[in-house]
Amino acid sequence: MPVALTYPGVYVEEIPSGVRTITGVATSIAAFVGWATKGPTDDAGLVLSWSDYVRKYGELDPRSYLGYAVSQFFANGGQRAYIVRLAKGALASKVELKSDAAALALTVSARSPGSWGDDYAVTVKAVDPDNGTKRFRLVVSNWKLGVVVETFENVAMSPTHARFVDNVLKAESLFVTSVATGADLPANTPKGEVHKLGGGSNGDELKPDTADFETAALASTGVLDRVDLFNLLCVPGATTPGTIKSLQAYCRKRRAFMIADCVSTATSDSLKNGPDGNLTGTDSINAAFYFPWLYAPDPAQENRPRLFPPSGFMAGIYARTDTQRGVWKAPAGSEASLTGAIDTKERATDDQNGVLNPLAINCIRNFPVYGIVAWGARTLQGNDERGSEWKYIPVRRTALFIEETLYRATKWVVFEPNDEPLWAQIRLNIGAFMHDLFRQGAFQGASPKDAYFVKCDKETTTQSDINRGIVNIVVGFAPLKPAEFVVIKLQQIAGDIQT
Repeated sequence: MPVALTYPGVYVEEIPSGVRTITGVATSIAAFVGWATKGPTDDAGLVLSWSDYVRKYGELDPRSYLGYAVSQFFANGGQRAYIVRLAKGALASKVELKSDAAALALTVSARSPGSWGDDYAVTVKAVDPDNGTKRFRLVVSNWKLGVVVETFENVAMSPTHARFVDNVLKAESLFVTSVATGADLPANTPKGEVHKLGGGSNGDELKPDTADFETAALASTGVLDRVDLFNLLCVPGATTPGTIKSLQAYCRKRRAFMIADCVSTATSDSLKNGPDGNLTGTDSINAAFYFPWLYAPDPAQENRPRLFPPSGFMAGIYARTDTQRGVWKAPAGSEASLTGAIDTKERATDDQNGVLNPLAINCIRNFPVYGIVAWGARTLQGNDERGSEWKYIPVRRTALFIEETLYRATKWVVFEPNDEPLWAQIRLNIGAFMHDLFRQGAFQGASPKDAYFVKCDKETTTQSDINRGIVNIVVGFAPLKPAEFVVIKLQQIAGDIQT
C-alpha cells in the first residue's frame, strides 16, 4: 500500500514480488487398514517407525496381516504411515472406583478397546485439600510387569478445578481415560489399593475377504477422510473385487494410489485372462495389481516361512524409489529388490511374465543375481488393448503429485482480482515449480518448451469466465515412461580384407 506523501523528503516503499514458492507435497505416505489388538478405532494414527507401530498398535499377530505389512513397509524404505484399526465388537478394559455415596464414582478406562488394557491398573491416594477441593494422585501401572508407567499429581474430581482428572487424562495419558460422575474423592483412595482394569475384548477377528471385514474396510474411508494427506492405500490380504473397486474410487477422489493384492491361491495360469473385470474400470488408473504372494520369515512363529500379500512390501518399494529417484521413476527393476522376502509363491518364467504383463498384472520375480524384485509397473488400466494414457504407474503418480501440489499451492488465488496481473503471477509461480521438476529429470524433452507448459491468460480465461468468477489454469507435461522393453540388435559385419 502506498504511503501518504505529506512531508518533503525521500520515501521508501517495498513492492511485493508476486513470487510464492511452491513446494511439492509428499508422495509416499501410506495408509494401512486391518485388524489389530490395540490402538484407536475412531482415528487414523500416524506411525513413523516399526517400534512406533508396536507401541501404539501392538506386536505382530499371526491372525492379521496388518502388522506384518507395516513392518514390511518400513523394512523396504517407508517412512510415514497412517493406521486404521478395524475391531468389530472390541471392548475397552475399565474399573470403577466408588465414592462414599454409591452413586458417585470415577470410571477409568483403557485408551482404546482390546484385552491389552487388562494388564493395567490404577492406584489413587489422597493429598492435602486445595481450598476445600479434595486432590489426589493417580498412578497407572502395568501390574503384570510390575512397573509404573504414568503418574498424575494433584488431580481433582471437580470439573471446575484446573486439574480436573478427566481433562488431565484425556490430554496427557497414553494409556487411560476417565469419567468422573461426582465431585467427591473416591472413598478407597487413601488406602493406596491397586485397582485392576478388566473386561477388555479384542472383538471379532476380522479376516480379509469376509463380509464383516469388507464392511469395516469400506467404512474405514470415513476415518481416512480426517487425514489431511496420504498417497498410498494398502488393505493387506483384501482381494474381493467389489471391495477393491470401491477403494479404487475412494483413492481417485483423494488423489491417492491403491496397491492391490492378488488372491493367495493365484497362479500364472489362473490369471491368464487378466484381473477380474471389476478391478479394471474407470477408477483403475489409481491402482496397481501385484502377483504372486511372497514367502517371508514370521518372527511371531519362530521365523518359520509363511505366505504374505505383496502390498506391504511394494508400498515400501514405492517410498524408497520416490526418495532415491523421484515419483517419476517406476517402482520396478533391478533396484526394486524386496527386503525380507525369501521367495515367491510361484517363480514366473519370462514366457509367463510375457502373458501377464500386457494384461496389467505386475509380476514379482526371483532372479539369480538380483534376488526378488518387482518386475512390472502398470496400473490396472494398463492392458495393451486399452491404450490408456495412464498405462504406467510412474506417469499416473507423477500426475497425482502435480495435481495435489498445485491444488494446495494455488489457494491464495481465490478471491484475487481476476485479470492479467493475477494470471502473470500464476504463470510465474507454477512455471517455476514445473521448471524445477524439469531440472530434476521428471519430464521428457531437452528443453523446457518440450517438457511442460503453463497457460493462464485471456485465451484460457474468457470474459464469460471472469463474469462467473472463474480463472482457468492449464498445465501440461511430457511424462517419462519406463523402458519396459530393452531391444538389443546384434549384427554381424564382414571384416576388412587386406589386398
